Amino acid sequence: MAKLTKKQKAVAELDREKFYSVDEAIATLREHKSKFDETVEIAINLGVDPRHADQMVRGMVSLPSGTGKNVKVAVFAKGDNAEKATAAGADKVGAEDLMEDMQAGNLDYDRVIATPDMMGVVGRLGKVLGPKGLMPNPKLGTVTPNVEQAVKDAKGGQVEFRVEKMGIIHTGIGKMSFKDEDIKANFEALTQAIVKAKPSGAKGKYVKKISLTSTMGPGLKIDTAEVEGA
Repeated sequence: MAKLTKKQKAVAELDREKFYSVDEAIATLREHKSKFDETVEIAINLGVDPRHADQMVRGMVSLPSGTGKNVKVAVFAKGDNAEKATAAGADKVGAEDLMEDMQAGNLDYDRVIATPDMMGVVGRLGKVLGPKGLMPNPKLGTVTPNVEQAVKDAKGGQVEFRVEKMGIIHTGIGKMSFKDEDIKANFEALTQAIVKAKPSGAKGKYVKKISLTSTMGPGLKIDTAEVEGA
């Protein structure tokens, strides 16, 4: 049997049943951090069944401290809007040419944005973008005439949250190099956005479980009382 490393032994000694405050969890993750800048991740189990349309939870939220990640953005736009998207920092801007590039398998993007007049072109990419969760959607602000602001939001820390089929939302909320208060601010912004997005079909307890972890760190249970309205 392989010997455990010092870090593995320390993690194994943690009480897996303990519920932490957000501050305690961040401090504990720091005690077990790795040498590289890990992502701080949150997993939230919700009392919903996303197979039912009235229990789907999905939305956008701007994390006040950013994500610490370089977000790659593609924009479908022409003319002035294309120029504005480029000036705002979009990584790729185009129309039919961008569609063909994506059909060829070039999909290394975190966000795809489109102006309303480009949806006829984008619609042909449904089977390509849909499974990756990249299809522009007016409800999420990714189909908009104001592509300049949409690109700035995407680059500045706006993240999408979407409940998975098992009723879990999982996303990053920063890096271990962030200050404690910045990680906590992002935690609060995300959880409050999820509480506000509670669907009409949700019955019983909405926020059932929360855990906080880092890329190589332990998973820590968070007291749901930390989330207002949970």
